[in-house]
This record gives sequence, structure tokens and C-alpha cells, in this order.
Amino acid sequence: MVPIAQNPKAAMIKNPERYLQVAHAGMVFDTNDGDFIALRDIDLDIARGEFVSLIGHSGCGKSTLLNLVAGLTHPTSGSLLCAEREITGPGPDRGVVFQNHSLLPWFTCFDNVYLAVERVFGATETKEKLRDRTHAALKLVGLSHAEYKRPGEISGGMKQRVGIARALAMEPNMLLLDEPFGALDALTRAHLQDELMRIVGETGSTVLMVTHDVDEAVLLSDRIVMMTNGPAATIGEILHVPLARPRDRLGLAHDATYIDCRTAVLEFLYQKQRKMAA
Repeated sequence: MVPIAQNPKAAMIKNPERYLQVAHAGMVFDTNDGDFIALRDIDLDIARGEFVSLIGHSGCGKSTLLNLVAGLTHPTSGSLLCAEREITGPGPDRGVVFQNHSLLPWFTCFDNVYLAVERVFGATETKEKLRDRTHAALKLVGLSHAEYKRPGEISGGMKQRVGIARALAMEPNMLLLDEPFGALDALTRAHLQDELMRIVGETGSTVLMVTHDVDEAVLLSDRIVMMTNGPAATIGEILHVPLARPRDRLGLAHDATYIDCRTAVLEFLYQKQRKMAA
């Protein structure tokens, strides 16, 4: 059976280089019905180059935690550090890809990516260099042929690839993915998962991804952070995924370690969480 860290803080010791540090973070929202405690006492370290997935039932605060790391919201308690600097807002060091691709429909694929590139590098680089960066990012996700098409002229999977290209074009040190493939059909999702593995392998990016998909989490991740049910959600367990890279989905289908990891996540989500709720 694969090793599970019952105490999340024990798992952090295995990461000698802490790129992201989340310490005692909590998030409380002010609502018409009073305070809503979304997250409590979140402790998580992520090493440079590590791929970590957040998984849990709806309402467990996965996206809330990702938004805290992105700097889109601020914790009501605790602290978050990225590269030993406090996260006080969004920054080009953290590229975000949402489930909704968030492309400007009147812009071409090229223009949607170029807009981000210009924002980050426009003050220091020539327009030719900015165009080269944009072409390279679209080539990385296999969209060179669709550079001058608008979002309405391409498929949902291609739109998501434009979103990934836009994030990568900023050369972020960390990639934040909020269920980027959740709205896609199974075949498209599988293709983009394979593309993401290739891209992360080439760029060495540090990745934090929110997902509902157990197989996706096991296939892509070095560690899987399993959240307890909300409200007042926290980290329940952290699963280490000791599968060698590069990974092949067909080769892993009958791999004993893959199956053990998948079973461990399912047991947490559908047995342990059910008992806790009861």
C-alpha cells in the first residue's frame, strides 16, 4: 500500500526546498447569515518543481485555497509565502488557469496570449521579442495552426490550451490550475492531461491543481492533498504518489501502485469522509 501522511505536517518534512509555504491559513467569509468558515488551519509546503493536486467534495474549499495562493483573496488568519515572500496579491510569478478559459472573444488566440505577454514583459522587451514569446507559447500547446482564429471558431479543448499557453507565456514559477479540464469530454480531457504532463516535464513548473477527478489526480500528481468536507474544511490526509516519470496512462492502467493510490483516495473521499459527516 502506498504511504499516506495522516498528519499533513509530517508530510512537509519530506520537502527540503519549500517554494510555497502555507502556515495556519484560515478563510472566513462575511455573509448575510453571519460568518462562514471556509478553511481552517491549513498547513502545506510545496517544493519547487512539484505537482500537487487538491481533491475533495464540493464545498471543501479547494478553489478558495487556490485563490489564496493566487493572491486573489487574502486569508483571515495565517500566512502564505511564495519564494520566501509574502503573497499580498496576484503576480506574474503565479500563472492561473481557470475552468472557464476566460478568453476575450473579440481577440484571436494570438492576441489573447500576447496581451498577457505584453503586460509582463512589455516594459523591457521589443515587440518582436513579445511576438516570439507568444508564438512559442502557442507552439508549446500545439496551437500554431490556430493562432489567428477567435475563441468562437475553436473547440472547448483548444480554448483551454490557449488559457494554458497564456499562463505559460508569462514564464511563471508556479502554475495554478482550477479544474482546467472539468468541463471537457473524456477524450479531450485525457488528451490535455497528457499535454500537461509533457509541458510540465519540459518547463519544470511547480503546479498546484484543483480537481474532482481521482484518476486525473493520481496520473498527474507527486502528492495529492485530500480536503475534509466543509464548512471549516482543512487538510485531512496527504498521499504521496511514488510513480516514476514520464507516465503513460495505458501503462499505468494495471500498475499495482497506481491502483493502490487510486483506492486510497477513494477510501478517503467515500468512506472516511462519510463517517466523519455521520
